[in-house]
Amino acid sequence: MKIGELARLTQCTVETVRYYEREGLLPVATRTEGNFRAYGPEHIERLRFIRNCRALDMSHEEIRNLLGMIDTPAAGCGAINEVFDEHITHVEARIRELEELKQSLRTLRDRCQSERSVNDCGILHGLTEMGSAPRKEKHTHLG
Repeated sequence: MKIGELARLTQCTVETVRYYEREGLLPVATRTEGNFRAYGPEHIERLRFIRNCRALDMSHEEIRNLLGMIDTPAAGCGAINEVFDEHITHVEARIRELEELKQSLRTLRDRCQSERSVNDCGILHGLTEMGSAPRKEKHTHLG
């Protein structure tokens, strides 16, 4: 099958297929005599796997690790559990960051409880004051 059909079957774009090939996540397709890429069922399966991992917010490195394990099917699955345990830790850190963000937004919103002029808006004054606060370092795998 050609790249467009692969993209359609896996609900992604042609550009995404090419990107995953360049990144080494998807095996490079063979070429037809007319120099078209030719994909098979193994590409569909692998691309769906990658897309499912991305839906779980996994990084390319995490996906690459899992794909490496898939390519060694006789190995134990303990390393897979480790990848998932680390990813869960990253998700938990991101949730904490988002909770802090939500609290910051609520604190700002609470500064403006009634209609005022823009010049007197508590939210805008709060945003101006925040500029001097040091930024917190993020500790997730996505940066």
